[in-house]
Amino acid sequence: MNQPLAIVLAAGKGTRMKSDLPKVLIPVAGRPMIDHVLDALIQAGIGDIVVVVGYRADMVRGALADRPGVRFAEQTEQLGTGHAVQMCRPQLAGRTGPVLIVTGDSPLLQPTSLVVLLDEFAERHPACLLGTANKEVPTGLGRVVRDAAGDFQAIVEERDATPLERQLTEVNLSCYLFAAPALREALDRLSNRNSQSEFYLTDCPGLLKAAGHSVQALCVLSPLETLSINTPEELAAVEAAWVGLP
Repeated sequence: MNQPLAIVLAAGKGTRMKSDLPKVLIPVAGRPMIDHVLDALIQAGIGDIVVVVGYRADMVRGALADRPGVRFAEQTEQLGTGHAVQMCRPQLAGRTGPVLIVTGDSPLLQPTSLVVLLDEFAERHPACLLGTANKEVPTGLGRVVRDAAGDFQAIVEERDATPLERQLTEVNLSCYLFAAPALREALDRLSNRNSQSEFYLTDCPGLLKAAGHSVQALCVLSPLETLSINTPEELAAVEAAWVGLP
């Protein structure tokens, strides 16, 4: 069980999208946005995929029923991204290989970026490798903090960032590669002692680093891949970017 596994977070309602559809089924370039994410994973060589469903779960299951290699985990309560991954414990049991975690609302994710991440992971064997990007206007995104040597230190959410940290342009885009045993360890350590009483996946790299594990970040995602979809305006921006693709 050392082959790569992908987990796609697709449980959200997408309230700001003003649609009754689960967000990941909203069309982009004529197809549900999650289809593009799954295509990228397959093209990167990952054929074992767990989709975490939640809001209108049966609809998402039905839309993806013909997808080979796709299994499902269900998050019946929306208790955070870390909690969503905790729902995948049965699929993570006994695994030793890499686990790639991405979101279902990032349809511009590129298989070439994922291949670079997988190759880097295979070469360096960290407990966690983040795929990050530089974004000129990083408003609303968690910043990646590095030390003087350029090594990963932390993910700092914008609301918690100092004025200096807010000037950083390297951002976290919820694209993670974990060694499966390290991911299980981090999920066991997660706490919901925060203002939202939720379990955050973004806490996992810091927990592993604090426990003495190697955590690294690779700025490999392109500006195109920083376009996720949370509002109708962001959907329009992704559609416009799609028109410009070769």
